[in-house]
Amino acid sequence: MAPIHAGQRVAVLADAQNLYHSAQSVYSQNIDYAALLEKAVQERELTRAIAYVIRAQSEDEDRFFEALQDIGFETKIKDIKTFGDGSKKADWDVGMSLDAVTLADHVDTVVLCTGDGDFSRLCNHLRHEGVRVEVMAFEESAADELVDVADAFVDLGERDETFLL
Repeated sequence: MAPIHAGQRVAVLADAQNLYHSAQSVYSQNIDYAALLEKAVQERELTRAIAYVIRAQSEDEDRFFEALQDIGFETKIKDIKTFGDGSKKADWDVGMSLDAVTLADHVDTVVLCTGDGDFSRLCNHLRHEGVRVEVMAFEESAADELVDVADAFVDLGERDETFLL
């Protein structure tokens, strides 16, 4: 496992949907994305910070998207899909994975801000490519297989006063 050092180039990929639902279900609060980004970078060189968000036509979402950009995140926005039976779906798993694989040649570390176990195979792939993988999520809602394959895991719940608004 590669240690953290000041010259490391870091990409931070934040699954806003996953973080939102985890913070709401456990704490009924929202994520402090400025604190999240600061902890993810930790004095290293930030190459890219991308927040993957879903447009659900809620009243404050444009303000939220602008706030993410002000903090330093590039936002990638996907509209929620509603199917004929009324069910809704929107996720960024494939988009985040493709971005992580694309960025792997340009960074030393990828910080995945999600607890979604679907990203465990991505972690294995990135580590095989020589990229350090760190995961930031709430332990109580993070998939064990994701935590187990990461080089480092930051439990946002251990410092909820820092990471929640």
